[in-house]
Amino acid sequence: MATRTKEVLPSEMSVEQKLKNLYLLQTKLSEIDKIKTLRGELPLEVQDLEDEIEGLHHRLAKYEQEINDFENEITEKQNSIREARSLMERYRQQLDEVSNNREYDTLQKEIEFQSLEIELLNKQIRDIDRQIEARQSDLARGRSAIKKRIEDLDVKKAELDEIVTETRAEEERLREKARSIELSVEPRLLAAFKRIRKSQRNGLAVVYVQRGACGGCFNKIPPQRQIDVRSRKKIIPCEYCGRILIDPELAGVKPEVPEEAPKKKRSIVRRKAATPEA
Repeated sequence: MATRTKEVLPSEMSVEQKLKNLYLLQTKLSEIDKIKTLRGELPLEVQDLEDEIEGLHHRLAKYEQEINDFENEITEKQNSIREARSLMERYRQQLDEVSNNREYDTLQKEIEFQSLEIELLNKQIRDIDRQIEARQSDLARGRSAIKKRIEDLDVKKAELDEIVTETRAEEERLREKARSIELSVEPRLLAAFKRIRKSQRNGLAVVYVQRGACGGCFNKIPPQRQIDVRSRKKIIPCEYCGRILIDPELAGVKPEVPEEAPKKKRSIVRRKAATPEA
C-alpha cells in the first residue's frame, strides 16, 4: 500500500524554503507589474478623463439651475410690472374723483413712483437676460467640451481594451500562480512581504545581494550580514530599505566575482655609482 506524503505547513518549512517561496512570489508579481507597465499611463488617463467629464456634467447642471432661477426671477418681475401698471390705472381713475389739490398731488406722485418702478424692473429684466445669455453661452461651450472629452475617452478606452485583451490571459495565469504560491507562505510573513512591496516604488520586496550591496537600494551590506544572508538560517532585511535579502544562488543567479585590480609593477631605481675623484 502506497504511503501518502505528509504536506508540510508553511510555518514548518525551513527558512531556506520560505525564502525560495517569497522570491518565486516576487518574480511572478514583478512579471504582472511589467504587464501593467505596458499599459503605461492609459489607465490614469482614462480615469482623469472620466473625472473631468463628471465635473463638466456637474458644472452644466449648475448652469442649467442658474438659468432656471433667472427665468423664475424674470417671471416675478414681470408680475410686479403688471401689478404696478394696475395701480397706475387705478390712480388715474381716482384723479377724476379728487376733491382737493393735495389728493391730486399725492395720486400724481404715486403714478410717477409706479412708472419709475416699472422702468427699474424692466432694467433688471434686461440685466438678467444678459446673464441668461452668458450662462447659455457657457452651457454651449461646456456641452462642446464634454463631447470632445467623450471622444477622447472612447479612443483611450479602445487603446486600453486592446492592450488588456492582449495581456489578460498571461496576467490571469500569473495571478493564479501567485495566489498558489501565497498559500505556501505563512500569513505573518506574507503580510510583511506585502507591506514592504507596497512601500517600494518598484514593488520589489525580495532582492538578492549584488556585489556586496542590496539589490534594491544598492547600499553596501556589512560582511557579517552577508554571511548571515548566505547561511539562509533566518530572514535578513536590508538595514536601509527594509527589503528581504537573499543570496544570488538562491535566486538562481551566478554570483558576480569582482575583478582584482592588476598589481602595479614595482619600479626599480638604479643609483649611479659615485665617480672617484681624480
